[in-house]
Amino acid sequence: MARIRSVTGQRITALTEGWTMAPCAPGGEAPGGEESGERFPAPVPGTAAQALQAAGLWSAEAPAALHDRDFLYRRRLSGHGPRILRFHGLATIAEVLLDGERILTSDSMFLAHEVPVTLDGEAELAIRFHALYPVLAAKKGRARWRPKLAEPAALRFVRTTLLGHMPGWCPPVHAVGPYRPVELVEETGPFRVLAADLRSSYDGRDGRLALRLTVEGVPAGMAAGMTGSVEVAGRVAPLVFDGTDGGIDAFRADLTLPGVEPWWPHTHGEPVLHGVAARIGAVTVDLGRVGFRSLAVDRGPDGDGFALLVNGERVFCRGGCWVPVDLVALPAGRAAYEPELRRMHEAGANMVRVGGTMLYEGDAFFELCDELGILVWQDAMLANFDYPTDPAFLESLRAEVAQLLDRTQASPSLAVLCGGSEMEQQAAMLGLPRASWTQPALTAVIEETAAWLRPDLVRVANSPSGGALPFVADAGVTHYYGVGAYMRPLEDARRAGVRFAAECLAFSNLPEGGQTGAQAGVPALHHPRWKEGVPRDPGASWDFEDVREHYLEALYAVDPRRLRHEDPDRYRRLSRAVTGEVMQAVFDEWRRAGSGCAGGLVWQWRDPWPGAGRGHGAGWGVVAADGTPKPAWHALKRAFRPQRVILTDEGVNGLAVHLVNDGPRPVEALLRLTAWRDGAVPVLKAERPVTLPARGAVALAAAALSDRFFDTTYTYRFGPIPHDVVTAQLLSAERGMEPIDEVHYFPGGRSLPRVDPGLTAVVGRQGDQWELRLSTKRFACSVHVEDERFQAEESWFHLPPGTERVVRLQPRQAGRRGGAGLGVTDGTAPAGGWLPDGEVHALNAQAPVRYRGNA
Repeated sequence: MARIRSVTGQRITALTEGWTMAPCAPGGEAPGGEESGERFPAPVPGTAAQALQAAGLWSAEAPAALHDRDFLYRRRLSGHGPRILRFHGLATIAEVLLDGERILTSDSMFLAHEVPVTLDGEAELAIRFHALYPVLAAKKGRARWRPKLAEPAALRFVRTTLLGHMPGWCPPVHAVGPYRPVELVEETGPFRVLAADLRSSYDGRDGRLALRLTVEGVPAGMAAGMTGSVEVAGRVAPLVFDGTDGGIDAFRADLTLPGVEPWWPHTHGEPVLHGVAARIGAVTVDLGRVGFRSLAVDRGPDGDGFALLVNGERVFCRGGCWVPVDLVALPAGRAAYEPELRRMHEAGANMVRVGGTMLYEGDAFFELCDELGILVWQDAMLANFDYPTDPAFLESLRAEVAQLLDRTQASPSLAVLCGGSEMEQQAAMLGLPRASWTQPALTAVIEETAAWLRPDLVRVANSPSGGALPFVADAGVTHYYGVGAYMRPLEDARRAGVRFAAECLAFSNLPEGGQTGAQAGVPALHHPRWKEGVPRDPGASWDFEDVREHYLEALYAVDPRRLRHEDPDRYRRLSRAVTGEVMQAVFDEWRRAGSGCAGGLVWQWRDPWPGAGRGHGAGWGVVAADGTPKPAWHALKRAFRPQRVILTDEGVNGLAVHLVNDGPRPVEALLRLTAWRDGAVPVLKAERPVTLPARGAVALAAAALSDRFFDTTYTYRFGPIPHDVVTAQLLSAERGMEPIDEVHYFPGGRSLPRVDPGLTAVVGRQGDQWELRLSTKRFACSVHVEDERFQAEESWFHLPPGTERVVRLQPRQAGRRGGAGLGVTDGTAPAGGWLPDGEVHALNAQAPVRYRGNA
């Protein structure tokens, strides 16, 4: 049922203070009892690792195993009368005692529990988290296959996260403890509101809301005479009595909202939300906010497609696969989620996937996605394993999915519910017969639960799935690593016929700046300590740094291995640029007019643990573990723009110009095409007024923009190549030729000669905001800013001559100096003020340009 924010007469006390934690022998007492000195202050919500780390007994740098012992949490309670103890998540095998009496046992970290208790003064609340390894050792049963992804194999029996159990993917940080809130609830109102079933729909013009409230404690015979109402979007409807069943009374309301403003992903419209409040007698129920939207899937004329339709409009979904912002504490509050989700929004992402190897995120995650207009693809927490199908396991799975859908029932951002990750793929790739690929009992449980609680959601049996093989790209949903792990050429992004990539484009993405050589105690690139942190698939003879180097050689015509030891600084700069260039090229291919692809989600959005600068290799994330965007993030920000100009090489047909507009209104613009010789001389200039249709895309032939033949793609090879770069600029005709977007094509490859491009950088200030004004006399590749105290808001972009680019500078966090992964503040410099002082680099420049601000 829908999450109830507050109810008149209900007092909720968050039990966050006064907890202690003691490690214990498995199944035994806390060593030494009360006076042992082994009890530590413990944050709740929080984890055992977090408490041990605060006590100096555990380190995220070298995480010790935690599943080989018990952990006992204690605190005192006080009060008189009936209460409800609410546990939002206990990881994983737990028992709860009140004054030594067991009141709850739980064997799933994905389930919340409510326990009625009666207090009579002081009482001790204790939660014992049992060692997981002995539990797993006792589990018996033969699986049809054994995946290499996670270990031990017995994890398939237990409802816990795979985080911490995936070598090569994430560090072995074990989730143990009350990682979600613990609350004490007191009811003082005239009756108790048990649940709210809140359903919304949208038919393209009108919205509809249906609400059913169930309550307990109304004196017999009085409920039928009670009156109530529900209010949403300025409209009020009666809440009428709907009958009594076993002492539980129900009230119902249905209302239609003509012409209501619908909810959209932010790339396609406004994510409009409407508050919902219900009243029965003197009791007010705050049901939060709801959005009105419709969802459907367009399978295409061949039935093999997967395009999400929101409010009847096709949406190209782009974004990334989510990683918890802190693997140690596993926080679920707004303060933890908001910076990262806002970074996704800023980058133009409109979908985030919570994969089956992770965990269900907290309520604030979905609330922020609602507000920011970010669609959520939610996996059930199932991945790679052949899971049991006994009644107890299936019932636990049913309960966890039901609880997820209950608390997110009003959330318009939740769009896709998927049965898990790579189970079908794993079975197929290991050579099992086709009949063994699916797990119908699990699918049926998830399907039935969703049909009951959230019939509006798009359901996917498993990711990937839908083709002749579960992992093929040209049917259904795929995990596309043709460009990426399989080191296929960029052309494979079109050749593979990708329909929807729920995962794609994994690379070891280097962060900006920092010391990634052998200084300051940090191992050199390719050192064993460095390579320990580079992500890899278990059992593979290569890692994702090898993948990055493959494309470094292909795009920049260098020998990465030789460059790494002869010129490590050049190696790092090219390595930072190349993954973003590849990602941008692939997304441009998928977003072009006529593409059959309807989405791609990058693996992964954020590094799970600190990489470069702490002795580890660079992770998959396009954002570093501390929240700092990497160069690849800047490339995706360009590729994800709602209004986009794209250039594609169409062979003997020349260069195609694609104009994409996700917005709800047509855009009047000027298209300007320029071909540059030696990065400075325009050998072709063409312009045309264009109209970008609302929520559509069009393609133009570059040849049609000029009145003479020009071999833009250097296909016909009549003599030496006449140009090295083609620039397409889209300028707003409605806002004084303000730039909308810009893209570049390199007919001879991206390895331009190193020259003095005449790059200039002028520091300026607008109020409290520092900025750089950048210009160049010759084309400058992958322009980026290095400043110990400031971070450029825009970076790693190409700059053509005759164009001025204004880049805002954001102060890095006070007290932290130099190196990759410095977080940024809200733009306010520390006391005394900092002055910008740094360098502007370009990959084809012989030397950087220095700048310094004046006080």
